[in-house]
Amino acid sequence: QVQFVESGGGLVQPGGSLRLSCAASGFTLDYYAIGWFRQAPGKEREGVSCISRRNNNPFYKDSVKGRFTISRNNAQNTVYLEMNSLKPEDTGVYYCAAAPDAGYTCYDVVEGISHSMDYWGKGTLVTVSS
Repeated sequence: QVQFVESGGGLVQPGGSLRLSCAASGFTLDYYAIGWFRQAPGKEREGVSCISRRNNNPFYKDSVKGRFTISRNNAQNTVYLEMNSLKPEDTGVYYCAAAPDAGYTCYDVVEGISHSMDYWGKGTLVTVSS
């Protein structure tokens, strides 16, 4: 059974940090590009970061560059999103998703270009508030 499970969300004050995890079972992450998306209340879902299959190249949406770091541990079949200097506008449900890496997959994810993702997690809520 294919599962993609996010964890690590919670309530944090502005300026704080969280580390999100995305654990996969039933399929092998290292064959895929993995994206992190978020959906804020009343807004459309947007891609915030992505890590490519080849060379583990990281991609980031401009608004999170320098604050978020994506990484993967293929041995543990897990992808992480380290989030620092969090802002209230980072609030939302964070999802991870996987797609075969077409070479431009991660570019599409962070630039908001529609790209079909094969697997989605159910999300973890991040709330940044004082």
